[in-house]
Amino acid sequence: MRHKESEITVNKGQLSRKDESVIRIRGLKKSFGKKEVLKNINMDVYKGENVVILGQSGSGKSVIIQCIVGMLSPDAGDLKVFDQEVSALGETKLKELRIRIGFLFQSGALYDSMTVRENMQFPLIRILKMKDQNEIDQRVEEVLKSVGLYESIDKMPSDLSGGMRKRAGLARTLVVNPELMLYDEPTTGLDPITSREISNMVLEIQKKYKTTSIIITHDMECASITADRVLVLNNGEFIAEGSFDEVKNSKDDLVSSFFK
Repeated sequence: MRHKESEITVNKGQLSRKDESVIRIRGLKKSFGKKEVLKNINMDVYKGENVVILGQSGSGKSVIIQCIVGMLSPDAGDLKVFDQEVSALGETKLKELRIRIGFLFQSGALYDSMTVRENMQFPLIRILKMKDQNEIDQRVEEVLKSVGLYESIDKMPSDLSGGMRKRAGLARTLVVNPELMLYDEPTTGLDPITSREISNMVLEIQKKYKTTSIIITHDMECASITADRVLVLNNGEFIAEGSFDEVKNSKDDLVSSFFK
């Protein structure tokens, strides 16, 4: 599916240029054994926008973002991130690309043996090679304050609630100042109030850090809060695209069934 760039509308985020693609995918295919998960994926993600991908469990939503960061290699098609063909990148260039991308896993993926502070410091020291402890401390504290977790800076992950763990995982992703954020089911397992808080935080992060984001979710409230644009994935292809309201009010029975 291919949309016309002139038809893009943005309700929440601010696009700097409608033709400035951060991600460009054409004809992407991916199979696992005999199961063809992605058949023909075409999409653009533009600078500064939040794109939500909706689809049934096992439809390949997570496979798309794993291909974007080079965790999986597509069987066919072109996939460019920041104008770089991901499949053509060597190990060094792929690592450099990943530094520019924040990936929030469903679990938050915190190191259980480290405090929140140490979890935040880890990517700064290991990935960005920062050595100035004052600069490290300042960056960690600033990001934890932005997600409302400064009071928990010296707690262990086991002492945090599910929502706090999710925010801590988000903070650790943000601490390296990524340009592109990939959220994999950011509200899964959370109560409705906490889910709403996390969804609003995704929106605040877009505005504060000027990030571009892909959000995979089953949570329709999360989609309605965060999405500038929604893509609906079914049977390995995108079958609908538009604002949340446009997609929700689709005359297509298959598309509208996602909202029931």
